[in-house]
Amino acid sequence: MVEVPEHLLKRSAERRAQLSGTSGEAAPGQTAEETTAETTAVDAPAEATAAAAPTEATAAAVAGDDSQEITEDRDGVPAHLLERARKRRVAAAGGAAGAVVPAAAAASTTVKTAAPNAPSGTGPDGHTQRLLTVVKSGSIQQTRAEAVDKVHTWPHLLVIELAASLAVLAMMLIFSTLVRAPLLGLADVNQTPNPSKAPWYFLGLQEMLTMFHPMVAGVTIPGMGIFLLIIAPYADKNSSNKPDDRKWAISMFTLFLVFWAILVIIGSFFRGTGFNFVFPWKDGVFFEL
Repeated sequence: MVEVPEHLLKRSAERRAQLSGTSGEAAPGQTAEETTAETTAVDAPAEATAAAAPTEATAAAVAGDDSQEITEDRDGVPAHLLERARKRRVAAAGGAAGAVVPAAAAASTTVKTAAPNAPSGTGPDGHTQRLLTVVKSGSIQQTRAEAVDKVHTWPHLLVIELAASLAVLAMMLIFSTLVRAPLLGLADVNQTPNPSKAPWYFLGLQEMLTMFHPMVAGVTIPGMGIFLLIIAPYADKNSSNKPDDRKWAISMFTLFLVFWAILVIIGSFFRGTGFNFVFPWKDGVFFEL
């Protein structure tokens, strides 16, 4: 059984005494527990109503003071709430003294009045769709370009090649204009120039003929060079075109160019009569353009 607080039991007994017109004593033949239970059962709705509307009872207590401003607390109710209730009663009664408007009715009126002005979640035609958030296109369409090693042949490659060919042609025109290179006489089969030198691009091979057997200098060494050039792409599979990544290939090609350039320079300026070794600053240059 639920234990009922003492103050509620006392209030129920007083209420029952008022309703029955007695002094609150128990009826003959009825125990205190039965009287208390009966009183509690009868007065439960009244207690709920009294607890639900304390503002109305407080407003009724000060019903006769509508003409005076309330500045003091009464029965535990703050003065500003009492003053607000008094002004509302005066406004509802049109200025007549003694008119009381229940607080629940005033609250209901306030809610009903403010309801039409409250923002609604629906649109003009009853639609409930909400607007999407506006987002800048840059934050959702950001693209990052990745570096690639490939470019189009035109115009990137062909423009460079055209500029290089024009530069070489200009250098050849300037060189041919400044350097006099007359043609020699007709060749005489009975008289061979001394020394007889090959063109400059073959002077390296002619220089090797003075050092090795013709089979080695003319067939073996050039054949090995051509074979190495053929297998070079298969031996070095590095596809990078950055100098830092191709140090071995660049070193080998540089050594080949330096070796061949030295042979050409020796055959052109350091070989004299009989293709003997001479010093150009002492015996002269035996080389014709």
